[in-house]
Amino acid sequence: MRARLALLVAAVSVLTLIAFLVPLALLVRTVAEDRATVRATADAQSLVPVVGTADAATIRLTVEQLAAESGRPVSVFLPDGTVLGAQTPRTPAVALAARGQSLTGESAAGREVVIAVQGRADGTGVIRIVVPQHELTAGVTRAWLVLALLGVILVLIGLLVADRLARTLVRPISDLSAVSHRLANAELDARVTPAGPPELREVAGALNHLATRIQVLLVQEREQVADLSHQLRTPLTALRLEAESLRDPEDAARITAAADGLERAVTGLIRQARWRHSPAGPAASDAAAIVADRVAFWSVLAEDTGRAVTLDLAPGPLPVGVAADDLAAAVDALLGNVFAHTPDGTSFAVRLAPDAGEVVLSVADEGPGMPVGAVRRGASAAGSTGLGLDIARRAAQAAGGRLELRTGPRGGAQVLLRLGPPTSPRQA
Repeated sequence: MRARLALLVAAVSVLTLIAFLVPLALLVRTVAEDRATVRATADAQSLVPVVGTADAATIRLTVEQLAAESGRPVSVFLPDGTVLGAQTPRTPAVALAARGQSLTGESAAGREVVIAVQGRADGTGVIRIVVPQHELTAGVTRAWLVLALLGVILVLIGLLVADRLARTLVRPISDLSAVSHRLANAELDARVTPAGPPELREVAGALNHLATRIQVLLVQEREQVADLSHQLRTPLTALRLEAESLRDPEDAARITAAADGLERAVTGLIRQARWRHSPAGPAASDAAAIVADRVAFWSVLAEDTGRAVTLDLAPGPLPVGVAADDLAAAVDALLGNVFAHTPDGTSFAVRLAPDAGEVVLSVADEGPGMPVGAVRRGASAAGSTGLGLDIARRAAQAAGGRLELRTGPRGGAQVLLRLGPPTSPRQA
């Protein structure tokens, strides 16, 4: 914007100066020509008394003296054809003046000042003075250079003023852009100080109002999520009491452990919904330990549903740049999809191994395969919430990786979760 405003001001300034300086330059040249012509006319007029009354010798002496003083060719044409001073042929202007008419004309040598002298006994004499071109344009070039320099200075001053004015417009716009980017990066406390023209002040106020409204809506949403999560504790408590009443100690312990894990997840959800803080340091966890723990948890359900589980874990630790709870939720989402979208008895394999600076988690089943668009958040063709793969995708992105969907080695679905290493505090 600053460049365009400067270009606009420069164009307007140049056009204005051209409209003003070009006529002024022509006027300067005309004034210089008229000034030289007036001086030559005055010199010629000074010869009129001498030419009208003196003899040829006196006229010759006076003409030579005037020519030496002025530096211009001076000629006197007497009625008998004698030419005194500069010997030049009779020009049409001289012939016209011999009839009694004084005039000024142009010639190849410069400007002719021709004056008819009447009153001589033998006829009309003619005085001719030639003003050379260099005298007609004396001082014009310097005046033009001064005008051009003045025009350049005026254009530069105009550009400087335009740039200062443009800053008063661009700076508030830049502040608006910076605050909008901060809001896009979840810095909801970012606000812009209204400045600049009234229109920009109105936009700044609207942006601040929008940010405040977004903050209020997010707080309300978090409270609703926290309240909903808190309501889940009542059925969890009932589930734990029901598990304790089971006669089989193993079943009781397994269900109680599952209820405890679910309660921890609900508690974390409440804490995350109510208090959204930036982590004190970079997120990190051991992928090998988390995957081993979650596969062991789901292996019990796999045994009950007749599913064969193949686990291939590289020796740990395998640090990744995602929090332990988030990684556990992602693994649970991938394994939960296998149980939710494949029939009982379908085998699946879990593999965790480092690959080119990343840690790759692979979950492959022998089911019917992954439907198109399964990773789209909130949409599912199988009756679920459609959030499972999106949870895994966001966990991969938090670790600087990505989620990939493929066809498994045996025709089923294969999900690859690529996780980057922990980020150092300096890089973060």
